[in-house]
Amino acid sequence: MKSPLRSRYDVVIVGGGPAGLAAALGARQAGVEHILIVDREIEAGGILNQCIHSGFGLHYFKEELTGPEYAERFIRNVQSDQVEILTDSYVLDISPALQLEIISGGYGHLQLQAQSVVLAMGCRERTRGSIRTPGFRPAGVMTAGLAQKMVNMHGVLPGRRIAILGSGDIGLIMARRLSLEGCDVTGVYELQPHCSGLTRNQVQCLDDFGIPLHLSATVAFIHGRDRVERLTIAPVNHELIPDLSRSWDVACDTLLLSIGLIPENELSTRLRLRMDPATGGPQVTSNLETSLPGVFACGNVLHVHDLVDFVSEESLRAGRFAGEVAIGMRRPSDNISLQAGENIASCVPQSLSPDREQIIYLRVKRPLKNCVLTIGDRYEKSFRMLVPAEMIRLTLAPELLDRYFGEMLKIDVRLREAT
Repeated sequence: MKSPLRSRYDVVIVGGGPAGLAAALGARQAGVEHILIVDREIEAGGILNQCIHSGFGLHYFKEELTGPEYAERFIRNVQSDQVEILTDSYVLDISPALQLEIISGGYGHLQLQAQSVVLAMGCRERTRGSIRTPGFRPAGVMTAGLAQKMVNMHGVLPGRRIAILGSGDIGLIMARRLSLEGCDVTGVYELQPHCSGLTRNQVQCLDDFGIPLHLSATVAFIHGRDRVERLTIAPVNHELIPDLSRSWDVACDTLLLSIGLIPENELSTRLRLRMDPATGGPQVTSNLETSLPGVFACGNVLHVHDLVDFVSEESLRAGRFAGEVAIGMRRPSDNISLQAGENIASCVPQSLSPDREQIIYLRVKRPLKNCVLTIGDRYEKSFRMLVPAEMIRLTLAPELLDRYFGEMLKIDVRLREAT
């Protein structure tokens, strides 16, 4: 028999993946009593459940775990903290007064009231329609994440001769996975002049398995009526325009797309949150609070992470801040606005307060060597090598913020290569 749900909760967390699970633990650390996680899947864990490869937890747990092992540790902690998890349920809407409308497989239509809400819905993959790849519409074209779920959770191979467009981490991992399953992976084709995935994945998934990576190349045409038969691959110029005069054909029966991730923002836009076009997620303060008071965001719905360890770290803080708001605590508002400057693609959060230690996450626009990161005109930090695929995590002590930026209203974050 199902246990009855409350009509009011201190903190409701939308999403039961790594971000939502960590946010629940953070809310409990803040002393909140009634916490609910709502997840649309039949079990919590999110994307980790299909990521059976190792490489998780090196920062957070100081040991190497698979995705399901990493998720299990958080699920056990959440259950031991007696946090309620409502699975097989979908949040249809959230009102500005923080009333949630939910459709649940076990409870039907629900309306719950929250004191604060944490958005932890994760992200989704870009599809063929996002890049308008020319050609026919045959079977065999799918995202790399879908192929990962088919292979790892359902034991079904998507094809036998595989080509991969885009060098995102999921695509690189699936190149190795399918090669281990006996498939012929023809190559990975990347539009940019640099790999979009982590360096360790490029080495362990492509180099170690002899899978070629073609940079500055893209799929110019998909051939095949009923099933993919071959692809026309073309190099691109500096403006990313395909040069069909130098194209070549690759025979394959499957094309996997690993062309980027997009924060899942249906609820964010419905709430009319102030969005950041650089990250694709909501703008947040140093408390990870969005433009709507009482609504917080963390994990990949805020900005796409490359390591789940950083998702957990960020989400613990978001849950703690949401819990403090739920019980009536409020921190001083931010007085420093952060703006992405030269060579910086994005920075999160978008504002800071010198009242406590701050963690800033940055991404660069292009690969840089021997560069200097400058915040305002008073703080500098040197880096030997930076790439867009690897997020920069920067910790600023409160005394540094107060001494350098306490009276400033707006500061730029810049990166410059040494001359």
